[in-house]
Amino acid sequence: MGRVQSKAIDTFIELNPGDYVVHINYGIGRFKRIDRIKAAGTERDYIELEYSGDETIFIPIEQVNLVQKYIGKQGGAPTLDMLGGKSWDNRKKKVRKSVEDLAEMLIELYAKRKKARGYSFPEDSDWQLEFEAAFPYEETVDQLRCVEEVKADMESEQPMDRLVCGDVGYGKTEIAMRAAFKAVVSGKQVAFLAPTTILAEQHYENFEERFKGYPVKIGMISRFVSKKNQKVILEKTSNGNIDLLIGTHRIIQKDVEFKDLGLFIIDEEQRFGVKDKEKLKKLKTSIDSLSLSATPIPRTLHMSLIKIRDMSVLETAPHSRRPIKTIIQEFDDEIIATAIRKEVARGGQVFFLHNRVETLHPTCMFLEKLLPELLIETAHGQMNSSQLEDVMHRFIHGGFHVLVATTIIENGIDIPNVNTIIIDRADMYGISQLYQLRGRVGRSDKRAYAYLLYPEKRSLSDIAMKRLSVISDHTELGSGFKIALKDLEIRGAGNLLGRQQHGEILSVGFDMYLRILDDAIAEMSDTPDDTAPEVLLDLDYTGFIPNNYISDQSDKMEIYKKISSIQTELDLGQIVSELEDRFGPLPDEVNSLLSISELRIICKKLFVSSLREKKGQIKITFSKVSIISVDRVLRIINESKGSVRLDPSNPQNLIMNSDRIGLKDKSEFIREKLQSLV
Repeated sequence: MGRVQSKAIDTFIELNPGDYVVHINYGIGRFKRIDRIKAAGTERDYIELEYSGDETIFIPIEQVNLVQKYIGKQGGAPTLDMLGGKSWDNRKKKVRKSVEDLAEMLIELYAKRKKARGYSFPEDSDWQLEFEAAFPYEETVDQLRCVEEVKADMESEQPMDRLVCGDVGYGKTEIAMRAAFKAVVSGKQVAFLAPTTILAEQHYENFEERFKGYPVKIGMISRFVSKKNQKVILEKTSNGNIDLLIGTHRIIQKDVEFKDLGLFIIDEEQRFGVKDKEKLKKLKTSIDSLSLSATPIPRTLHMSLIKIRDMSVLETAPHSRRPIKTIIQEFDDEIIATAIRKEVARGGQVFFLHNRVETLHPTCMFLEKLLPELLIETAHGQMNSSQLEDVMHRFIHGGFHVLVATTIIENGIDIPNVNTIIIDRADMYGISQLYQLRGRVGRSDKRAYAYLLYPEKRSLSDIAMKRLSVISDHTELGSGFKIALKDLEIRGAGNLLGRQQHGEILSVGFDMYLRILDDAIAEMSDTPDDTAPEVLLDLDYTGFIPNNYISDQSDKMEIYKKISSIQTELDLGQIVSELEDRFGPLPDEVNSLLSISELRIICKKLFVSSLREKKGQIKITFSKVSIISVDRVLRIINESKGSVRLDPSNPQNLIMNSDRIGLKDKSEFIREKLQSLV
């Protein structure tokens, strides 16, 4: 199975007191704070978590890898679990069962596809090279890699089923165009399916423009095409006189027949209904298919799905894109009028976002009074789809200057001419929603502006202010992944995995759901699982981040999280340089923490599941005894003069005497002993 290069999207989302977290063993609790505790001669930091019935538990900081922020319900709070109760285990079991069904279905589908034989496209022709050279922009590295992956799939005899993910404007359409061109040059027909009429029309115009000068016949079928013309286009498609047919789900109806279909391209597949998806599934078994999606896919989910689906991810912004200038301001007539006039004066158009249908019309009248010389219209979700499409259609074609709309503004629509967005009551939105809305502008090489307005004379809550400032701080492109990920992940995962999974994700939290899914896929695939278990470390030592080294709580939590997620020597080196660079030379207490990470690296190599110290004895439990050389273990035992021995009650455990030696010596001692087993 082809490996996919994937760069980690490592976002650490701040933990604030009061946030909900999930502990692998105890379930959903509430994060209270980090406490420094001195006990029996050691001093270190603990994470204090609160559970149902006001019960509190202290987790040693080196086990922060067992704690994840609960990502699930937006708005509503999850129920806290009870320590020692059964409900968490039961929920995990229930999710495990449903995940197994899902994994089984996915694996079966993948196996079927791998066995299927499709058409193997020939290698690139001279025409292909000429077509690609005519692309007016410089490709990003991701784009080039992605094009190669798609072509390799098309040239193999297994039917392609690749998913291409990337932020809006990151060049997914060009990848689709190159694949379509390759198919047409090889004498095959191509179908391009878009979720809405407007998007279908946009793709049609883009393809027409890009394919100019080549003998490729492109047709479109949608509500904007008259019944008479639709009939002609269907006839031409069935006798092979149309090479590329673009349309909405109309193109997968029974009366649409292709003479020789070779490639199916689907834009935003997750937005189609169940019936359409069923039809697509049938089509996909024998024909090459390429799906495009702008939903950011969390890295963890991406890693699970790579095992069962071919995926390419675009993470680099195109060279010509410029960051969006974000202005946070009290609602002010003057500022609004100036912003709109400035945009219109440079030939552009404006989105004015107002998310209450009942006051949309008065808002429109207020703007008309403020700017009598401009044409202003409204759009909202209570219009029927054809009315909505007509308004959007006129706006895209420059029919008026300002569109006053609710959040209905179509996500995938590309309107390069709209480069100012004004968001009224920006304090009412979540971060990812603001990020997405702001992303509707700045699609061209013109500087784009986003105005986030809040009501005058009303003090903003801390949270709303923080949200707005996060948005204005993250102006760099692609930071959408960092901000929007956590809110979008759930929706994205729900979209990719199906509706029913949504509830399961909420019951255990997103990260936990992925862990369970990952395990299930690994167990059910033929591929042996070579990932080591999470190591549970519980040692007596002194180690923490002193306040005089890092004083800010959230910085501290972030660094703890980074230290706990160290997996390799390379990670360790990077964190040491980052700490020295940001905070100066490492104090002894921090060096202690890093010794723990070194132990964790070795434990992973040896598949050690836990390393616990009690009363001067360390018990090491191996989860895969088969990879440990018996001779080496015996040699260590013999050479240790009694300080290392096998656990008589369980041969999977090794016991060492640590006799309260200092951590530096202790970790050296443990490391040296374990290292000789590697």
